[in-house]
Amino acid sequence: MTITRRTLALSALAPLLGRALHAGPLDGKRALSFALPDSKQKYHDILDYRGKPLLLDFMLTACPHCVTLAAKLEQVKQALPGRVNVLSVVTPPDTNQTVAAFIARHKITSPFLFDCGQTAAYYLQATPENPRVDLPQLFLIDAKGIVAHSWAYSEANKGIFEGDQLLPIVRKLAGAA
Repeated sequence: MTITRRTLALSALAPLLGRALHAGPLDGKRALSFALPDSKQKYHDILDYRGKPLLLDFMLTACPHCVTLAAKLEQVKQALPGRVNVLSVVTPPDTNQTVAAFIARHKITSPFLFDCGQTAAYYLQATPENPRVDLPQLFLIDAKGIVAHSWAYSEANKGIFEGDQLLPIVRKLAGAA
Protein backbone atom coordinates (compact mmCIF):
# COMPACT_ATOMS: atom_id res chain seq x y z
CA MET A 1 0.00 0.00 0.00
CA THR A 2 1.34 3.42 -0.93
CA ILE A 3 1.14 6.02 1.82
CA THR A 4 0.59 9.54 0.61
CA ARG A 5 0.27 12.85 2.42
CA ARG A 6 -3.45 12.65 1.89
CA THR A 7 -3.57 9.20 3.53
CA LEU A 8 -1.56 10.49 6.48
CA ALA A 9 -3.78 13.55 6.85
CA LEU A 10 -6.97 11.49 6.72
CA SER A 11 -5.65 8.95 9.19
CA ALA A 12 -4.70 11.75 11.59
CA LEU A 13 -8.18 13.25 11.31
CA ALA A 14 -10.04 9.95 11.59
CA PRO A 15 -10.54 10.07 15.38
CA LEU A 16 -11.87 13.62 15.14
CA LEU A 17 -14.13 12.79 12.22
CA GLY A 18 -15.48 9.73 14.01
CA ARG A 19 -16.31 11.80 17.10
CA ALA A 20 -18.08 14.40 14.97
CA LEU A 21 -20.11 11.74 13.18
CA HIS A 22 -21.26 10.26 16.49
CA ALA A 23 -21.92 13.55 18.26
CA GLY A 24 -25.45 14.31 19.36
CA PRO A 25 -27.21 17.36 17.90
CA LEU A 26 -26.60 19.39 21.08
CA ASP A 27 -22.98 18.36 21.68
CA GLY A 28 -20.75 21.43 21.77
CA LYS A 29 -23.69 23.80 22.29
CA ARG A 30 -24.66 25.75 25.39
CA ALA A 31 -27.08 23.75 27.52
CA LEU A 32 -30.57 25.22 27.50
CA SER A 33 -31.29 27.05 30.72
CA PHE A 34 -34.31 25.95 32.74
CA ALA A 35 -35.73 25.97 36.25
CA LEU A 36 -37.92 23.02 37.17
CA PRO A 37 -39.54 21.96 40.46
CA ASP A 38 -38.83 18.82 42.45
CA SER A 39 -41.49 16.93 44.43
CA LYS A 40 -41.26 19.47 47.29
CA GLN A 41 -41.80 22.38 44.87
CA LYS A 42 -38.18 23.52 45.26
CA TYR A 43 -37.02 24.90 41.93
CA HIS A 44 -33.68 23.80 40.53
CA ASP A 45 -32.11 26.22 38.06
CA ILE A 46 -29.54 24.59 35.79
CA LEU A 47 -27.37 27.72 36.06
CA ASP A 48 -26.92 26.99 39.78
CA TYR A 49 -25.12 23.77 38.81
CA ARG A 50 -22.34 25.43 36.80
CA GLY A 51 -18.81 24.98 38.11
CA LYS A 52 -18.97 21.16 38.10
CA PRO A 53 -19.96 18.66 35.44
CA LEU A 54 -23.69 17.92 35.40
CA LEU A 55 -25.26 14.64 34.36
CA LEU A 56 -28.76 15.46 33.12
CA ASP A 57 -30.93 12.38 32.78
CA PHE A 58 -34.33 12.28 31.04
CA MET A 59 -36.18 9.17 32.15
CA LEU A 60 -39.40 7.42 33.17
CA THR A 61 -39.74 5.57 36.45
CA ALA A 62 -41.38 2.59 34.68
CA CYS A 63 -38.48 2.20 32.21
CA PRO A 64 -36.18 -0.76 33.03
CA HIS A 65 -33.16 0.87 31.35
CA CYS A 66 -33.82 4.02 33.39
CA VAL A 67 -33.61 1.96 36.60
CA THR A 68 -30.19 0.67 35.53
CA LEU A 69 -29.01 4.17 34.61
CA ALA A 70 -30.22 5.60 37.95
CA ALA A 71 -28.00 3.07 39.74
CA LYS A 72 -25.08 3.92 37.43
CA LEU A 73 -25.50 7.66 38.15
CA GLU A 74 -25.44 6.96 41.91
CA GLN A 75 -22.18 5.02 41.40
CA VAL A 76 -20.65 7.96 39.51
CA LYS A 77 -21.66 10.37 42.29
CA GLN A 78 -20.10 8.07 44.91
CA ALA A 79 -16.89 7.68 42.89
CA LEU A 80 -16.55 11.46 42.46
CA PRO A 81 -17.98 12.92 45.68
CA GLY A 82 -18.58 16.64 45.41
CA ARG A 83 -17.13 16.75 41.86
CA VAL A 84 -20.25 16.06 39.80
CA ASN A 85 -23.95 16.92 39.95
CA VAL A 86 -26.83 14.76 38.82
CA LEU A 87 -30.37 15.81 37.91
CA SER A 88 -33.09 13.52 36.62
CA VAL A 89 -36.04 14.93 34.70
CA VAL A 90 -39.39 13.17 34.40
CA THR A 91 -42.51 14.08 32.46
CA PRO A 92 -46.11 12.80 32.63
CA PRO A 93 -47.23 10.10 33.20
CA ASP A 94 -44.78 10.21 36.16
CA THR A 95 -46.20 11.84 39.28
CA ASN A 96 -44.99 12.76 42.77
CA GLN A 97 -46.11 9.30 43.90
CA THR A 98 -44.31 7.32 41.19
CA VAL A 99 -41.13 9.35 41.67
CA ALA A 100 -41.25 9.04 45.50
CA ALA A 101 -41.66 5.26 45.19
CA PHE A 102 -38.79 5.08 42.66
CA ILE A 103 -36.47 7.14 44.89
CA ALA A 104 -37.27 5.01 47.95
CA ARG A 105 -37.00 1.68 46.12
CA HIS A 106 -33.68 2.49 44.42
CA LYS A 107 -32.14 4.71 47.14
CA ILE A 108 -31.64 7.69 44.84
CA THR A 109 -29.96 10.75 46.36
CA SER A 110 -30.19 13.19 43.41
CA PRO A 111 -33.10 15.52 42.72
CA PHE A 112 -35.89 14.45 40.38
CA LEU A 113 -37.40 17.37 38.50
CA PHE A 114 -40.87 17.57 36.96
CA ASP A 115 -41.23 18.90 33.43
CA CYS A 116 -44.50 19.36 31.57
CA GLY A 117 -42.64 18.73 28.33
CA GLN A 118 -40.94 21.88 27.02
CA THR A 119 -37.50 21.20 28.47
CA ALA A 120 -37.66 17.54 27.47
CA ALA A 121 -38.85 18.45 23.97
CA TYR A 122 -35.80 20.67 23.49
CA TYR A 123 -33.19 18.30 24.86
CA LEU A 124 -34.70 15.22 23.22
CA GLN A 125 -35.21 17.10 19.94
CA ALA A 126 -38.90 16.12 19.80
CA THR A 127 -40.69 17.75 16.88
CA PRO A 128 -43.69 16.89 14.71
CA GLU A 129 -41.16 15.42 12.27
CA ASN A 130 -39.44 13.50 15.12
CA PRO A 131 -42.29 12.65 17.52
CA ARG A 132 -40.71 9.46 18.93
CA VAL A 133 -37.94 9.64 21.50
CA ASP A 134 -36.17 6.84 23.28
CA LEU A 135 -35.49 6.90 27.02
CA PRO A 136 -33.34 7.17 28.93
CA GLN A 137 -31.28 9.97 27.43
CA LEU A 138 -28.25 11.35 29.20
CA PHE A 139 -26.47 14.67 28.74
CA LEU A 140 -23.06 15.42 30.21
CA ILE A 141 -22.75 19.17 30.61
CA ASP A 142 -19.35 20.65 31.44
CA ALA A 143 -18.61 23.13 34.23
CA LYS A 144 -19.16 26.07 31.85
CA GLY A 145 -22.60 24.88 30.74
CA ILE A 146 -21.69 23.32 27.38
CA VAL A 147 -23.08 19.92 26.38
CA ALA A 148 -19.93 17.82 26.21
CA HIS A 149 -21.61 14.50 25.36
CA SER A 150 -25.09 13.15 24.91
CA TRP A 151 -26.38 9.63 24.59
CA ALA A 152 -29.74 8.01 23.87
CA TYR A 153 -30.08 4.46 25.11
CA SER A 154 -29.24 1.96 22.37
CA GLU A 155 -27.25 -1.21 21.92
CA ALA A 156 -24.34 0.93 20.70
CA ASN A 157 -24.37 3.00 23.91
CA LYS A 158 -25.08 0.18 26.34
CA GLY A 159 -21.62 0.58 27.92
CA ILE A 160 -22.51 4.13 28.97
CA PHE A 161 -25.86 3.14 30.50
CA GLU A 162 -25.07 -0.29 31.89
CA GLY A 163 -21.32 -0.82 31.71
CA ASP A 164 -18.18 0.97 32.84
CA GLN A 165 -17.80 3.55 30.05
CA LEU A 166 -19.48 6.54 31.77
CA LEU A 167 -17.26 7.00 34.83
CA PRO A 168 -13.96 7.54 32.93
CA ILE A 169 -15.60 10.17 30.72
CA VAL A 170 -17.06 12.04 33.70
CA ARG A 171 -13.85 11.64 35.67
CA LYS A 172 -11.85 13.23 32.83
CA LEU A 173 -14.30 16.14 32.56
CA ALA A 174 -14.25 16.63 36.34
CA GLY A 175 -10.45 16.74 36.28
CA ALA A 176 -10.19 13.80 38.69
CA ALA A 177 -7.37 11.28 38.42
